[in-house]
Amino acid sequence: MSLAGQPSNGGSRILVLAGGLVGAAGVALSAAAAHRGGAFTGTAASFLLMHAPAFVAIGLADGNRSLRIAGLVLLVGLLMFSGDLIARDFLGSRLFPMSAPVGGTLLIAGWLAIAVSALLRLRS
Repeated sequence: MSLAGQPSNGGSRILVLAGGLVGAAGVALSAAAAHRGGAFTGTAASFLLMHAPAFVAIGLADGNRSLRIAGLVLLVGLLMFSGDLIARDFLGSRLFPMSAPVGGTLLIAGWLAIAVSALLRLRS
């Protein structure tokens, strides 16, 4: 059951869980960036914090399947993009070649897919 008492699916719960974890990681990384420094860590923290509410909203919304898929694309992109930035500051190397550009592209695609999901919902 969802928070609203309606049946929910795993995709929605995963996105709400992701929103909470991404938000917590964003706060922790903001503190790390403030105390330890690291421009990449600060940027990753900002991206995590700005996307956390979107995951919670998508997870709680009575959205269609395309909205949930868009949210998952957004999540994968965020993890790749932010993960690469964090790896640069903490490990001194990239997560893997092209991880930030691919992650950034997935972020853009995820946001566009969210917009398209609204149009698909209007038709149904």
